[in-house]
Amino acid sequence: MKILAAAETREADAYTIKNEPIASIDLMERASLAFVQVFTEHFHSKRRIHIFCGSGNNGGDGLAVARLLLQKNYNVETYLVNFKEKGSTDFMTNLERLKIIHEPQLIKEKGIFPAFTEDDVVIDAIFGSGLTRPVEGICAQVISEINEKAKHIVAIDIASGLFADASSQKGAIIKPSLTITFQMPKLAFLIPENEIYVGAWTVVNIGLNRDFIEKTASANYMMSSRMVKDMIRERKRFSHKGDFGKAILLCGSMGKMGAAVLSAKACIRTGAGLLTMQIPHCGYTIMQTTVPEAMVTVDIQKDHLTQFPDLAQYNVVGIGPGIGTNPETTKMMYKLLENHSNPMAIDADAINIIGKNRFLFEKLPEGSILTPHLKEFERITEACSNHFDRLELQRNFSLKFKVVVILKGANSSISLPDGRILFNTTGNPGMATGGSGDVLTGMITGLLAQNYRPSEAAILGTYLHGLAGDLAEEKHGREGLIASDIIEEIPKAFLNTKK
Repeated sequence: MKILAAAETREADAYTIKNEPIASIDLMERASLAFVQVFTEHFHSKRRIHIFCGSGNNGGDGLAVARLLLQKNYNVETYLVNFKEKGSTDFMTNLERLKIIHEPQLIKEKGIFPAFTEDDVVIDAIFGSGLTRPVEGICAQVISEINEKAKHIVAIDIASGLFADASSQKGAIIKPSLTITFQMPKLAFLIPENEIYVGAWTVVNIGLNRDFIEKTASANYMMSSRMVKDMIRERKRFSHKGDFGKAILLCGSMGKMGAAVLSAKACIRTGAGLLTMQIPHCGYTIMQTTVPEAMVTVDIQKDHLTQFPDLAQYNVVGIGPGIGTNPETTKMMYKLLENHSNPMAIDADAINIIGKNRFLFEKLPEGSILTPHLKEFERITEACSNHFDRLELQRNFSLKFKVVVILKGANSSISLPDGRILFNTTGNPGMATGGSGDVLTGMITGLLAQNYRPSEAAILGTYLHGLAGDLAEEKHGREGLIASDIIEEIPKAFLNTKK
């Protein structure tokens, strides 16, 4: 699913109006009907509804929603915020339609504000996605009052005060429990610092022209189950283990062999044909007893990695989980990047080593997949005050070095060497636990071993990793979920995706 900028969505509106053809007021009615359908599934008609409307098209949506809810016998109060006798054309049309059955109240000054009960629901229709400056004055006061006094807030399309395509940490912003947005998600919904300004969100189809949307270039996308399903390759009946690749994972150090075990198990569960673990000598017994499916080669050094075998016999190298940053391990990393030109899976301390020795950026094999969490990402780029800027850093890093970067977190963002960023749609907060990233590294290594293209391995691995986490959450809850639970659900994640 594409994520279009607010200006591009307005162009889609205009194109639809011209080419469907449909009058703009009728398109607004269609959007309002779609909103009401979802709203009534969440809130029954016995609850009192307060709708706050600005004088633009978002306010026009609010007025149409008020009329539609009144027709469904909801108890509705409507408020015009800072009304100045002249709103947008469609706003004025919907105002006249509403006045036939219901008279809105005016809020023009501080102190005149309705009282809410705990069961009341507020619908926010003050400002829409076209907002480009922080909210001030009476509108800011109204937003503050709503946030303070209302328990249930539903935003039409986007919370008032929230910018769709840029950081909006200044000014008053509605804090909804639910956002019902039109046609496509906004980029703002996927930004961590905006969580309190979005709440749960759902998309309703309002029938914008599909040809226009498909032809409009976008740099940002939401991943979908259909996209991932189409990537999964069926195994032929007469296949053998050699057909699914030979992977080697360079992992572990004294006290961190658990990371190696988790990566190994995840790699095998994801379908790699043969796996070899290159580990320090201290981990030999651990690996042989916990992952009997993997072959093991050991370093001459007991506590950390200092060497790697001849890599010509392997389809793919994965490196990072649990390796530490010992100077000898750092030297090994130099040699590895000097001598290996195929795409690699790079995680954890391997990323930290690269971040401390930035001349290694130029030695990253094209198509390699880096899987940093936020702090690791900042070590290879720079610290940012907001996630919009961080996304551009991520995009530019992938463009410059021709690598894939998976910035892990809620809605993990995957930047590709062609400039696109895709946001994951699976996963849950229970996955914020030690070892979860090691599992992802193993999964991606396993997919690369099977000759999935780097972009496919990143997308498929991230989606299945999150889905396996969701399946684990169903069994164990969020608080009780551990990384091993994710591994156990990888097979079911594949099965569910292929349905």
